[in-house]
Amino acid sequence: MPVLTTVPDTPALLAAAVHALGGSERAGQILMAEAVDRAIRTGEHLAVQAGTGTGKSLAYLVPAIRHAVTADTTVVVSTATIALQRQLVDRDLPRLAGALEPLLGSAPSFAILKGRRNYLCLHRLHTGPSDEGEDLFDAAAGASPTSMLGRQITRLHEWSSQTDTGDRDELVPGVIDRAWRQVSVNARECLGLSRCPVGMDCFAEQARARAGRAEVVVTNHALLAIDAMGDRQVLPDHDVVVVDEAHDLVDRVTSAATEELTASMVETAARRCGRLIEAQIADELAAAGDGLVMLLGDAGLRRWDTLNAAVAGGLTAVRDAAHRCITALGTERREDPDAAVRRRLALAALEQVHSAAARVLAAFPDSEADRHDVVWLAEETVRGRVLRVAPLRVADLLQQRLFATRTVVLTSATLTLGGTFDTLAAQWGLPRQRPTPAPSAPPAVGTATQQPPPATDDAGPAWVGLDAGSPFEHRRAGILYTAAHLPPPGRDGLAPAYLDELATLVTAAGGRTLGLFSSMRAAKQAAEALRSQLDIPVLCQGDDATGLLVQQFAQDEPTCLFGTLSLWQGVDVPGRSLSLVVVDRIPFPRPDDPLSSARQRAVAARGGNGFLTVAATHAALLLAQGAGRLLRSTEDRGVVAILDPRLATARYGAFLRASLPPFWPTTDPAVARAALARLVSTP
Repeated sequence: MPVLTTVPDTPALLAAAVHALGGSERAGQILMAEAVDRAIRTGEHLAVQAGTGTGKSLAYLVPAIRHAVTADTTVVVSTATIALQRQLVDRDLPRLAGALEPLLGSAPSFAILKGRRNYLCLHRLHTGPSDEGEDLFDAAAGASPTSMLGRQITRLHEWSSQTDTGDRDELVPGVIDRAWRQVSVNARECLGLSRCPVGMDCFAEQARARAGRAEVVVTNHALLAIDAMGDRQVLPDHDVVVVDEAHDLVDRVTSAATEELTASMVETAARRCGRLIEAQIADELAAAGDGLVMLLGDAGLRRWDTLNAAVAGGLTAVRDAAHRCITALGTERREDPDAAVRRRLALAALEQVHSAAARVLAAFPDSEADRHDVVWLAEETVRGRVLRVAPLRVADLLQQRLFATRTVVLTSATLTLGGTFDTLAAQWGLPRQRPTPAPSAPPAVGTATQQPPPATDDAGPAWVGLDAGSPFEHRRAGILYTAAHLPPPGRDGLAPAYLDELATLVTAAGGRTLGLFSSMRAAKQAAEALRSQLDIPVLCQGDDATGLLVQQFAQDEPTCLFGTLSLWQGVDVPGRSLSLVVVDRIPFPRPDDPLSSARQRAVAARGGNGFLTVAATHAALLLAQGAGRLLRSTEDRGVVAILDPRLATARYGAFLRASLPPFWPTTDPAVARAALARLVSTP
């Protein structure tokens, strides 16, 4: 549909929106909005790095809304975290819709859509527990719940009459997964709108209906991947996708494409179909599951490069028995809703078991070059041994199922690693670009820069990379201190020299420290050591809910907060409460991590540098995210301290340093301590 002449262009809409919201346009925001608008018009994909404070959500929402309105279509915005989803739906989009309404003639509509498992199922709620094997209530009618699980399900029943959306994320405080599974279904288990007796009131269907009517649909990377991978359409028809928090896209798509198999899954599938088919057929599956228990019990807890003949036989037995059960269930027929539910639950469990077993068996081709999946066995406290199978790479999937079918805008504060977009682009399935000549002079600090679209070296989707800059003057606002004098980190926790260095830095900063550690063991060790040495409050992840700890850290200026992975990317604390970010060691993946090690080996087999391509890229991304916790507003000042000397001494250190914000660098501990002390004394 041609663009309507009555709709202002993107720059005019952006200016009006920013003015209506009481802000001021930034150079990077204007540049990004124009680039997004151009990508939508040309169909050329766009990767845009936009630092914190750039205003990137407005920069992509304004041209996205303009396209949706003028082309009478839907634009999908995908995020990695619930926090950003809520920010978009609860704050950014309502304010933007109001600001644009006078110019567009009506307020643009928006909706949030998640996977079916995220919504309360009213039919499941009223048909009772499935087959979790636990009595939820006392035998006497009307008795109180007798377990935590029962109490939580009682609470879910009460909440069901109060909620308008049935969205699990709106239930505060939340419930454990086992309780939620009692009142929800996945796509395979759902009866479908036409057969469900409460289908017209279904929360998931209502969410899909709202999404189908909206100009902007906010979803998550997992559902975006499911929509791309699956045979059934999940998201509304759309021709443009904005992937925010794009640095997490590969990990989230990998998780969505990972399958697992446990003995309890086989047992559940056999039990669910036991009353619906001949007992002998169901017993064959149960027996195959018993055999799998013994086989997995003797197998190695590691990545499997080959498939043991005995395990292959056990998996074949499980696969074939599950297939016979599926065949015995037959096609769906007209039956009462309760019987239909039992059939759907049984079929879903059987299909999951069959799919996982078949995929593991197919993961070991004769030629290593033909391998597409990684298989490993892990041990969990509750579920026991879990056999997992994950894609070796998702680039081909993204290239064929996402980039080939629609225009994609990928954005984050961290997309250039080692000074280039190519590192992440290769993981997304976008071709490497030939470098363009360097500018004659570096851009001014805090300004946005854009390179002209270079030609690509390989066949693949055309794309452009844009660095929209940052409002922060990093070299004036922050110091990158590398403790080059410390010994390399060891495997047995934090060395005394590391704890001493940490204590002197925290003392100089007057607390106000976010400690990012490579393991929970290290975080707890550091917290205990500083609590015994210093008269400064030290919080540690796990002491309470992470959100409450972050809130306490932000409100009490001298307090320190130590933790692991979720803090590297999930903390937004502007102001004086955060003046020092400490990283104990470069966050390489564990050498025995099955997926990372397999990906490194695959890169090496193709003649590449597996360590730099996989392990160093993983570390660079996390380091950049962690360092990004320091400056959250233009008034912030502080120090990022890396205790790991390898950042300064190792050959790969240059790649890692080039991936970090351009802080003023030093290896002198006295310089770092003096800067922190000045911040303490400055009102």
